[in-house]
Amino acid sequence: MKHNLLKILSAVGLLAYLTGCQSAAEENSKKTAAVTASPAMETFAPSKQKLTNKMQIPGEISGFQQVEIYAKVSSYVRALKVDIGSRVQAGQLLAVLEAPELSSQLSAAKSRLKSQEAIYMATKSTYDRLFETSKVEGTVARLDLEVAEAKKNADFAQFQAAKSAYAEVQNLLNYLEIRAPFDGVIATRNVNQGAYVGPAGRGSEMPIMTIQQQSKLRLAVAVPEQYAGFLAADQPLQFTVKSLPGQQFSGKIARKSGALDSRFRSERVEIDITNTNNKLLPGMVAEVELPLTSQDSTFVVPKAAVFTSGEGSFVIAVVDNKTSRVPVQKGRSIDGQVEIFGNLNPTMRLVSKADEEIADGTTVK
Repeated sequence: MKHNLLKILSAVGLLAYLTGCQSAAEENSKKTAAVTASPAMETFAPSKQKLTNKMQIPGEISGFQQVEIYAKVSSYVRALKVDIGSRVQAGQLLAVLEAPELSSQLSAAKSRLKSQEAIYMATKSTYDRLFETSKVEGTVARLDLEVAEAKKNADFAQFQAAKSAYAEVQNLLNYLEIRAPFDGVIATRNVNQGAYVGPAGRGSEMPIMTIQQQSKLRLAVAVPEQYAGFLAADQPLQFTVKSLPGQQFSGKIARKSGALDSRFRSERVEIDITNTNNKLLPGMVAEVELPLTSQDSTFVVPKAAVFTSGEGSFVIAVVDNKTSRVPVQKGRSIDGQVEIFGNLNPTMRLVSKADEEIADGTTVK
């Protein structure tokens, strides 16, 4: 009897021991599974830098100054002193016009001027005599003195009008000589000697000639809205032209319009070019290289660290071994890197390969 009891107690102890071992094994297995379930993700700390890239954009070269010359008065071309390609200096005589009717108008105006001057001098002399006589009381009636003064003032006004008319005709005669407004090159000539020219109607369809300043040129570029903020005044730029392969030219940004063209959503930027060797010509099309360097440092991350869903663009931050989506805005993308803007700081850890499938709160190693 005693022997059987010992067997029973031994069996119960063995069973309890086996049960305890199984429970410990199961607990360890659960812990191992839990650890195994937490995925391992590669992370990095975001850093700020100035992202730089370049783009090519076409532009048109024009003379720094360019003007089309028309006739001020109806006349005939008596002589042309220059032709296409002539280099001229400011004030140089370019053409001489002829208007015979202006000569007769000048003679008539001069004659009227002399006549009005004589009338005025006579009435002034009369008034002066009456005025001196009136100093003796009772010799000249006050009304007579006032009439003489009014006559003198009226004749003086007529004299001044005649003088202005004479000067006006003289000024018109000055327009018969056309002179260069600045140093430049004659780019076009549209008339010949003897041609009729005028300010309106027949003879005014085309300018007599066009003069361009070519020692200094301007290059106009239409910069798209998204890139306009990367350019600043006095910034040097490089450009090339197709007609001169293998040669590179440079200039500085001199002017920015400060407004966008409503049709093309672009800003006009002008570059001044010193053309001392006269290689460049107005009308050439240039390929301008625009360096697009951020003025301020921004966070730059690999493209794979940003994912886009219907809710927007996000990066995944790891905080206390748990994931958290951070909304961002994407900027420029260059060579596998992208600018991002949002609530970020350099102490954060971001997942290198973000995915929409990674939910918030996921435990990671």
